[in-house]
Amino acid sequence: MSRTVTVGLDGSPESRTAADWAAREARLRGLPLRLVHVWEPVPGPMAQAPLLGAETHRHWTERIPREAAAELRTAHPGLEIRTEQLDGASAAVLAEAAEESELLVLGSRGLSGIGGFLVGSVGLSVVAHAGRPVVLVRAGERAADEHEPDTAGTPSERTPFRPVVLGVDTAAPHDALFAFAFEEAVRRETSVRAVRAWNMPPYYVYGFAADPTLDQEIAAQEKAALSEVLKPWRHKYPSVEVVEECEFASPSLRMIEAARDASLVVVGRRRRPAGYGTHVGPVTHAVLHHSAAPVAVVPHD
Repeated sequence: MSRTVTVGLDGSPESRTAADWAAREARLRGLPLRLVHVWEPVPGPMAQAPLLGAETHRHWTERIPREAAAELRTAHPGLEIRTEQLDGASAAVLAEAAEESELLVLGSRGLSGIGGFLVGSVGLSVVAHAGRPVVLVRAGERAADEHEPDTAGTPSERTPFRPVVLGVDTAAPHDALFAFAFEEAVRRETSVRAVRAWNMPPYYVYGFAADPTLDQEIAAQEKAALSEVLKPWRHKYPSVEVVEECEFASPSLRMIEAARDASLVVVGRRRRPAGYGTHVGPVTHAVLHHSAAPVAVVPHD
């Protein structure tokens, strides 16, 4: 595997934003940046058109990574940047490109009126099938957005990074997810905000009727479980402050709320057999569409 941060480019404003985020991430990791543009052969009828033929189409699309690389070299002097033009179906090619990278970065359109993403079919398919972490970056994201507000209340690159928000399932903790979040926190010299939220099954209402303190007991058990799964990571990363948040609430809504003050949100996706579809889990799916911060989806067994 080549040690690079890879970004998928399609010429859209959101992919350019993703490329800038990927460049910043590559600098944090001390890795080269790889710009990948996928050229899908034009349909037969279009290929015969004199002004829109296959050669003309390819000529213009080959400019996308070249021009993006020129802009990024100006904005990030000293960063090693590579460009590649690959052929095939975008989702499959990008998922394969992820296998050859430490991280794949994609852009998504922002949802009008609210902070969040509009994740297209290609992005969702890549997230669902890539064997490496994939980060989705919304259009319009800026470097300052990852930082705490300054004294004037405005986010600034001169202020510390916001926390890395980690979604935790205490019933099935996965090392890949924790390791990714803590490493990102180390690179940013910031804290990990570990969020655990849960919903009660409907039949628990009968238990509450019989024992009014049952909810307190369950909450205490959940908090203890969260502290337990975080304990080895506190020892492994003693320099990283860990903030534990555990409450009875919708996991999806709680993660979306936490994302408002995050530099990065880290969620998991269970690996499934090839060709299984684009199911990524309800919480991850909701966070992908509504997070105000970049979202890293980490696959795990």
